[in-house]
Amino acid sequence: MKILVPVKRVVDYNVKVRVKPDQSGVDLANVKMSMNPFCEIAVEEAIRLKEKGKAEEIIVVSIGPAQAQETIRTALAMGADRGILVTAEGRVEPLAVAKILAKIVAEESPDLVLLGKQAIDDDANQTGQMLAALLDWPQGTFASKVEIDGKSVSVTREIDGGLQTIKLDGPAIVTTDLRLNEPRYASLPNIMKAKRKPIDMKTPEDYGVDISPRLEVVKVSEPKKREAGIKVGSVAELVSKLKNEAGVL
Repeated sequence: MKILVPVKRVVDYNVKVRVKPDQSGVDLANVKMSMNPFCEIAVEEAIRLKEKGKAEEIIVVSIGPAQAQETIRTALAMGADRGILVTAEGRVEPLAVAKILAKIVAEESPDLVLLGKQAIDDDANQTGQMLAALLDWPQGTFASKVEIDGKSVSVTREIDGGLQTIKLDGPAIVTTDLRLNEPRYASLPNIMKAKRKPIDMKTPEDYGVDISPRLEVVKVSEPKKREAGIKVGSVAELVSKLKNEAGVL
């Protein structure tokens, strides 16, 4: 089995994001970047499947600036076999990403595409579903458990009523949720080995995909600061404040 894992370079989740003074977007100058946490979980799951003998090759794909090579190298150091970087500056929307991935899938013919359910920068949660629609492949979203049996993929996902298990006939698309696994840290020897693993450099033009944005960002602003809470002396006072001051009753 061959597994394709798309990954995204985002602002590190430990960094406090700052909005540009003109509110045109997020300030990325001198900000630490890293692999999207959900993508990291997808890479880890692919590696675990390979360690179980369920997969022979793991290909990591990233679509973004040249610096995304670092993100691919991280995945290679974790245990992936090779990488593909589609260089693209600026914002690349989920539909454009899905179209490029569909072209790569046609070239690589993977048996499984394993990707994070969403990126922590735009929280779109669209790429996996769009890719499944473009390829007309079955999809299992928000996976908290993945099992491979031959060409079939069983995905356990969390729903409001508990857990739901679905069985997909491969090839298939699976998007990963937080509780699927705990990603490993890359060891120093593996980091050194990753520098020798191949990364193919491509452009959107190589795949005939127009990545021009379809949406216009009007304004980006920070959320309002949460106001301090107050203590009340009785239930009656609480009801009064909810009704007369907050206007929620």
